[in-house]
Amino acid sequence: MLTHTLGYPRIGAFREIKKACEGYWKGALDETALRSASLEEKQRRWRVQQEAGMDLVPCNDFSLYDHVQDMSFLLGVIPDRYKPLCQRLSDLDLYFAMCRGYQESGFDVTAMEMTKWFDTNYHYIVPEFTRNQDFHYYSRKCVEEFLEAKSFGVKEPKAVLIGPISYLLLGKEITEDFHRLDLIGSLLPVYMAVLEDLHHAGCMWVQFDEPFLVTDLDERTRKLYGEVYAALRQHFPDVHFLLAAYFDGFGDNLQTAVSLPVDTLHLDVVNGFYDLPSVFRSLSSEKNISLGIVDGRNIWINDVNESLGILGLAVKALGHDRVMVSSSCSLLHVPYDRQNEPDRGKLPDFLVPWLAFARQKLDEIRLLADLMGDDVSSDAFYGLAEHLKQLEKRKQSKLLRDGGVRAALDGLADQAAGRRQSIAERRILQQEWLNLPVLPTTMIGSLPQTAELRSLRKRYRDGQLSAEDYWSGVRVLITNAIRWQEAAGLDVLVHGEFERTDMVEFFGEHLEGVAFTGNGWVQSYGTRAVKPPIIYGDVSRKEAMTVELARFAQGLTKRPVKGMLTGPGTILKWSFVRNDQPLRETAMQVALALREEVLDLELAGIEVIQIDEPGIREGLPLKKADRESYLDWAVRAFLVCSGGVGPATQIHTHMCYADYADILDALIRMDADVLTIETARSDMEVLSEFAAAGYSGQLGPGIYDIHSPRIPSVAELKHQLEKALMHFSPRQIWVNPDCGLKTREWDEVVPAIENMVLAARKTRQLAGGNTLEEG
Repeated sequence: MLTHTLGYPRIGAFREIKKACEGYWKGALDETALRSASLEEKQRRWRVQQEAGMDLVPCNDFSLYDHVQDMSFLLGVIPDRYKPLCQRLSDLDLYFAMCRGYQESGFDVTAMEMTKWFDTNYHYIVPEFTRNQDFHYYSRKCVEEFLEAKSFGVKEPKAVLIGPISYLLLGKEITEDFHRLDLIGSLLPVYMAVLEDLHHAGCMWVQFDEPFLVTDLDERTRKLYGEVYAALRQHFPDVHFLLAAYFDGFGDNLQTAVSLPVDTLHLDVVNGFYDLPSVFRSLSSEKNISLGIVDGRNIWINDVNESLGILGLAVKALGHDRVMVSSSCSLLHVPYDRQNEPDRGKLPDFLVPWLAFARQKLDEIRLLADLMGDDVSSDAFYGLAEHLKQLEKRKQSKLLRDGGVRAALDGLADQAAGRRQSIAERRILQQEWLNLPVLPTTMIGSLPQTAELRSLRKRYRDGQLSAEDYWSGVRVLITNAIRWQEAAGLDVLVHGEFERTDMVEFFGEHLEGVAFTGNGWVQSYGTRAVKPPIIYGDVSRKEAMTVELARFAQGLTKRPVKGMLTGPGTILKWSFVRNDQPLRETAMQVALALREEVLDLELAGIEVIQIDEPGIREGLPLKKADRESYLDWAVRAFLVCSGGVGPATQIHTHMCYADYADILDALIRMDADVLTIETARSDMEVLSEFAAAGYSGQLGPGIYDIHSPRIPSVAELKHQLEKALMHFSPRQIWVNPDCGLKTREWDEVVPAIENMVLAARKTRQLAGGNTLEEG
C-alpha cells in the first residue's frame, strides 16, 4: 500500500517561518535570508516524511502566508488596487501587501478579505474576481518547489494544487451580473500551462484539492466537475491525478466524485465513513482509493483495530494494490511533533502516550500500511500492541469522568438557558444604567502584547520575577491602558487582557479536564500561531478566572469596563477536544463552568460582559442537512453561559472572519444585547443581510482592519460608519475595530483608535445628538 499525507505543517516546529517573515517585515532580514529560511523548513518537512516511510511526499503545500493566496499569485489574480504596486515592489512584497495591506510613500492600499477555511480555525485570503478576470501564469512557485524537492532527494514529489473549481468557489465576485464559475473557461488554460510546466519538470503525481465536493452542490457545478477534469485528463493522460476532498463525506456528490477521470480518489474516512460502502461499489476497476484514515485535525492516537477493519474491507472490495493510506486532510491543523514537548512540560505524563501530532501520524500511516502487508515485521506488531494498550488505558481511565459535573448538567433546567426579559426591555434598563451616547465606542478586548510584556511573562515563568512583582507589572499595564482609553474618549473600556497569552488557552488553564502543550503550535493565519488546549476529560471551573482583574480595572474608572470571556463554542473549536463523547456534551460542560464566571463578574459589579463566540460559525457543518441539530446545541450552550444575569447587565458577543449569513437565525436566538463583528475587509457587505433578517439587537460592525499594519484615516472610518447607517438606526450601531489588537504595535493602535473615536463623534453629530433615545 502506498502511503502519503495531503500536506504537512509549515510554520516551523518552533515557529521559525513566523519569526523569519516578521523579521523580514521589520527589515531585520532581507529577501535572500527569508528565502533561505523557507528552503530550510521545506527540506526539514521533506526529510521527516521520507524518514517516516511516506512513499509520496507533497510539495507546494508550503506557504509563507497562505496557500490560497499562493494560488491566486500563481494564476495572476491581482486586484486592480494593487496594480500600481507591481512596478514599485518585488513579487514577494506585492504578495505580502495583498495579504496585509500597504501604506507607505503615498500608497495606501487595504488588505484582501480573510475568512475561515471551511469549518477549521485556519483563515485564508479570499480571491477577488471580476467579470473579465485576467488569469495568467504569474508565479512558478509550484514548479520551483517540485524542483527543490527533487534536488533535495525526494524520490516521488507529489505536487499539490487547489483544484480549479474549488479555487473559484473559494473566491468572491466584486462586480455584478456574473458567477465566478463562469470564469472556468479563461481559468482552465492557465491550469494547463502550470501542469505542462510541472510535467516538463518530471512531475508524475498531482494532487488536486477539491474540498467543495463535500459541500452541497447544484447540478451545474457537478456537471462542471466532470467537464473540467475530462479536459485536464485529455491533455495529461500519463500524469497520475489524485483528487482529494476532505472534512466530510461526498454525500449527494458521490456519483460525481467516483465518475471523475482521475487515477486516485481520496476519501476522508474520519468524517465521511458513511460513504465507504457506496464508494467500494461504485469505483471503477481502473481507479485507486486513498483512505484518509488517520485524523488530520485532532491529536488522539489512531484506533488501530477500527482502521485495520476498514482497510480490510477496502482490500476485499478493491484489491491490495488499489488502496493507499493517508491522513484525512492536510496535517496543517495539528502540531509538529510530540517529541518537541519539554521534559518537564505542561502535559501530564498519563496523557502523552494517547497523543499523536503530525510526526506521530506519519508513523501511524506507515504502521497501518505495514500491518496490511504480507510479511509483517516484529516492529509493526510491537506498534500495534502499544496502540492497543494505550487505547484501553484511555478507555478505562477514571481521570476522564467527574460525577459532580455530570450531576450538575443533569440538574440544569431548561429555564436556566436564556433570559426572561426581551431584548427591547433590557435595552431600556441598560441605557438607564450605562447612559451611553449614540454610536458608543469600544474595543473588542485585547491590546498590544509588546516585547516588554513578553519579557515580563518570561522572567516570571523562569523564576526571575516573583508572583507579586509580575502581577504588579500587569496592573501597571492595565492602569495605563485605562488612562489612555479615557483620554482617547472611548465609551466602554477594556482592561487589555495583558495576563492572557491566548483567548482560549487562558481559560483552559483555569478549567479541570484540560491540558496544554509547550510547543504545540498550529497556524491560524499568516504568521499567527496558537497552541490549542487539549480537552481530555469532564470540564469544570477550578476557580474564578477573570473577576479579580476585571474588578481592579473597573475600580480605575467611572466608565464601564467589559468583563471578557471566551464562549463555549469557541473554546471547543479552538481546542483539541476529546473524541470519546459527543461534542454537545463537552459544550454543555464548558458552558456551565463559564456560567459560574459570568455570575461572579456580575456580582463584582461588572455591568458589561462580552462572551466571544467566533467559533460558533466555524463549527457549522458543511452540509445544510446537518446544521439545525448543531446550531440547537451551540446556541443552547451560549444561553446556558449567558442566561443567568439580570436584565440590566449587558451581554456582548463577538464574531470574526466568517460568513454570518449562514447563521443569522442562530445569532438572533443567541439573544445577545450587542454583537460585534468583523466587516472592514469585506467592506461592510454583510450588513444588508443582517438588515434583511430583521436583526433587532445592537450591532458593532468592525470599521478598522486590525490584521493590517496600515492606519485608517478619520474620513475612511467615517465612511464605513455611514455605510452601516444605511442599514441600521444610530440607536443600534456600536463603533469598534474588527477584532482584538494583541498582534498590533502601540504606534499603530493609538492613532487608529483615536481616528475611530473622532470618526464616531463626527458621525454622531450628524446622526442626531449625544444620547441614545429609545422610541
